Amino acid sequence: MALIVHKYGGTSMGSTDRIRNVAKRVAKWARAGHQMVVVPSAMSGETNRLLGLAKELAPAGSSPELNRELDMIASTGEQVSVGLLAIALQAEGVEAVSYTGWQVPLNTDSSYTKARIESIEDSRVRADLAAGKVVVIAGFQGVDDEMNITTLGRGGSDTSAVAIAAAMKADECLIYTDVDGVYTTDPRIVPEARRLHTISFEEMLEMASLGSKILQIRSVEFAGKYRVPLRVLSSFTPWDIDINEEAKSGTLISFEEDEKMEQAVVSGIAFNRDEAKVTLLGVPDKPGIAFQILGPVAEANIDIDVIIQNVSQDGKTDFSFTVHRNDYARTMALLESTVGPATQAAKVQGDPKICKVSIVGIGMRSHVGVASKMFRALSEEGINIQMISTSEIKTSVVIDEKYMELAVRALHKAFELEKNPE
Repeated sequence: MALIVHKYGGTSMGSTDRIRNVAKRVAKWARAGHQMVVVPSAMSGETNRLLGLAKELAPAGSSPELNRELDMIASTGEQVSVGLLAIALQAEGVEAVSYTGWQVPLNTDSSYTKARIESIEDSRVRADLAAGKVVVIAGFQGVDDEMNITTLGRGGSDTSAVAIAAAMKADECLIYTDVDGVYTTDPRIVPEARRLHTISFEEMLEMASLGSKILQIRSVEFAGKYRVPLRVLSSFTPWDIDINEEAKSGTLISFEEDEKMEQAVVSGIAFNRDEAKVTLLGVPDKPGIAFQILGPVAEANIDIDVIIQNVSQDGKTDFSFTVHRNDYARTMALLESTVGPATQAAKVQGDPKICKVSIVGIGMRSHVGVASKMFRALSEEGINIQMISTSEIKTSVVIDEKYMELAVRALHKAFELEKNPE
């Protein structure tokens, strides 16, 4: 008997009919003798609806007090989902019990709207499993030391599921989504995109961090750190599909780069249109200037991505970095009011209409000329590169947003990702 964690996304929970199908699928696994923990997201669109109501009352501004209430509101979407799924399971003749994050409890820090998991107490869940029950736990949420409800940020249900699987040493964590696995890129942009049977944790971590929407980056970090076997598969296959066939479907995120893995030079093309670039012109080129600029941004809980500093001229330099587009206005306000004057910048300017396109592959470690091939493909399409970022297994470029789909198609073709590796 294995301990299995299932996670279902918002589209999988989007209606009572879909919830009923999820219940039938989970019941099938339970009747096969597995101990089952299920982590569902809120029903599709529900979190946006709830936060939209809050925005009507507080259209601008941000504070710990406001964020605390936003977490209180946003967490209710998952609370509805777990209750409905438990009821659907009971209707299938399966004993089930639902819990919110604070009931488990799933303990977090107090960074409202972006909380990080610190520990999970699993004794209550294990007791229910031992009693033969399916346990349904609300994703996306937890509780801090002061018993305040917290949320983990958008996509946090993935993180909840993997963290629970890690804490309970589950045999496998299955992430059910509206797609049937991880593709070489988004098939809506490149119809020839190919589903990968396996992908390494390193590659999946890069893909998630670079804009792939399949898995939330923190969930992949958890899975890699605690070696949680992870599989991405579709919740829209028939619920009564043979369980052995289902267990081998989708995309396996593997720990090992073994001979069976698809050792292509480039495994996939990731992209992120939710980026914005900010630049400080004419700042003094002196030790500590990067900290003077980025320190206050980090203290404001704003994530920084690509960073570039130009060559010094006459003791002055230009400093650019990218942030999530949702943080753009706040970042610009911070730079214009505090950081710019403090660093004696000549000017602060921004561009919210950029995107990042990246190639990812563990094969890049042992092959030369991969980046130049990428740059040539973009050049042939007349696409100008504004910023470049590299690591051992990826190369990212920042370009004008209007060229994003053209860039993705050109790179997918240049690296022949539509072909199965030999």
